[in-house]
Amino acid sequence: MADERARFNRRVINRIVRPLSGRVAMWSLIEHLGRRSGTVYRTPVTMFRVADGVAILLPYGEDRDWVRNLFAARGGRAVMNGETFEVTDPRIVPTAEVVPRLGRPWRAVVGRLRTPSALVLRRTD
Repeated sequence: MADERARFNRRVINRIVRPLSGRVAMWSLIEHLGRRSGTVYRTPVTMFRVADGVAILLPYGEDRDWVRNLFAARGGRAVMNGETFEVTDPRIVPTAEVVPRLGRPWRAVVGRLRTPSALVLRRTD
């Protein structure tokens, strides 16, 4: 079921969300280099600021190409609220570990979601 939802989102929802991603709160982009192709990809994600970087929710699980690409390259670039910055040191953690690090309005929202894990990346600049 998660794979079907991910395919639908990739084909339909991402086309709608992509123009807003990186410009409005929560909808962001993560730029990553394809591990085999070397192609630069820009994937819409749900991203939040944390003290030392960003946290990205993983509603479709950890085994996604873009997640593997970030690990292979040891990072990428985040586009959030109109700002682009380098991120590194990818780590997968339980979402419950991320919730206390979020800003007040997002703590309640993310705390209620049933997303088991998140990807945390450290901002380099």
